Amino acid sequence: MPMSLTYPYPRANPDWPCQVKIPGSYDWERSAAKWLRELVPARYAGYPTLIRHPVLLARHAEIQVQQEVRVARTALQTARAELPRLGLPESVIEHTIKLYAAEVLQLQHIARSVRAVSQALAEHQLRRAA
Repeated sequence: MPMSLTYPYPRANPDWPCQVKIPGSYDWERSAAKWLRELVPARYAGYPTLIRHPVLLARHAEIQVQQEVRVARTALQTARAELPRLGLPESVIEHTIKLYAAEVLQLQHIARSVRAVSQALAEHQLRRAA
């Protein structure tokens, strides 16, 4: 669902990460970039192009988190069939399934947060370019 960036956009959006300042506030892009760097592998977080262009970092973080959601879903969907073959006790298998389910939910929330930040950065970039 497309959202228009109207202040105070993030406070009205439950998916806006608390670690990121409100768009338009002092240093908000830096807080967004810092938060996004925590979501990507360290080698990507150090690339100069991604550091200089937070909107590119946001794009990469979106892709990264989408992949992590897929991995967690696969782990959850295959756990019941595959974990018993590892010789694990049923209690460990059940605990692991609950862990994977919680991780899927957490990653889905992070994905929504990344999309919100990414959209705000893109809109900010477009305003600056105009």
